[in-house]
Amino acid sequence: MKQQRILALGFFDGVHAGHATLLRRCRERAEGRDAEAAVLTFDVHPDTLVSGQAVPLINSPEDRRELIRRLFGIDTVLQLHFDRALMQMPWEDFLGWIREEYGAVHLVCGHDFTFGWRGEGNPRRLREYCEREGLGWDVMPEVRLDGSAVSSTRIRALLTEGRLEDANRLLGHPHVLTGEVCHGRHLGSTIGFPTANLLFAPGVLVPAHGVYAGRLEIEGETEPKYAVTNIGVRPTVDDSDRVTVESYILDYSADLYGKQIRLEFLEFIRPERKFESLEELTAQIGKDAERVRQYIG
Repeated sequence: MKQQRILALGFFDGVHAGHATLLRRCRERAEGRDAEAAVLTFDVHPDTLVSGQAVPLINSPEDRRELIRRLFGIDTVLQLHFDRALMQMPWEDFLGWIREEYGAVHLVCGHDFTFGWRGEGNPRRLREYCEREGLGWDVMPEVRLDGSAVSSTRIRALLTEGRLEDANRLLGHPHVLTGEVCHGRHLGSTIGFPTANLLFAPGVLVPAHGVYAGRLEIEGETEPKYAVTNIGVRPTVDDSDRVTVESYILDYSADLYGKQIRLEFLEFIRPERKFESLEELTAQIGKDAERVRQYIG
């Protein structure tokens, strides 16, 4: 017999405070019955195929899955490849397919969720389908903060403007980036501030260039660390336009190359700038580190 699932539907980019209402309801509906709490999402933002324009994502697909599981106790995250065949599937066929393929016995969606060819599926049609077919359903209302709807679009704008604290409030958790530590130019080690270097995955939004207070979880270690993290092109020491993420980890000296780290962005400290000398840069990093210590204190 196929595993029965309470299925939350959506793209969930950022896994923000609006998404949280769906995910909590999904978890609640699964408790006390023999059903999994599950999410059905996509690897590519549907608007990328529908409009032909790439949508910069707040999270990589891997980070999205991890946030959904970590924060909301979701058992399974089903990630479909969004292609033309899926885009052109009639809305009723889509609901019938996920019911049969994934054992959906209850569907949860947001008030503005659309699906199926030309977006003809909507919450009203989902509700009518579920009532006709004997499925449970929940349509969650809009979540508003500061007089406006919480949305991935709004959060993307805040991140690109350097308004991290506002973005994190709408997310309901710190903005996150996960990746494998890669080799850089090793300049940090020569000036007394060795850094762990990450790269943004293709298609993932790059927040405003600048210096951030960050918290890291390091593969194989149990205690989180704190860091001065720079996003940008390092104008003092590099004349390329390659964006890097460099974290100077406070009170830490172990070799991290090849390890996975999870970096949470906690506070925007200052914009990126070009310094006149390495000595001036070194002094500023020391000031930034003190700012991070004050933040965590």
